[in-house]
Amino acid sequence: MRINFEEKDYTYTILTKGITKHTSIIQVNLNGMDYELVCNAKGDWDALDATVSDLPGLLKAIGRNIKLRYRL
Repeated sequence: MRINFEEKDYTYTILTKGITKHTSIIQVNLNGMDYELVCNAKGDWDALDATVSDLPGLLKAIGRNIKLRYRL
């Protein structure tokens, strides 16, 4: 999938199959790195073990994009 974040285009791959409302962890691949997105108490998807160099804002935007696409 593609996303535009801060005037740059990124391509990522969703590795988790069969995403439903009951899915608690979503694995994505971004720039050759695998990340796990976990749903927090507010219903937002945040990356586990994300560092500042991993662009946490981008990972949060990807989580929001997946949430909207799959209607989570």
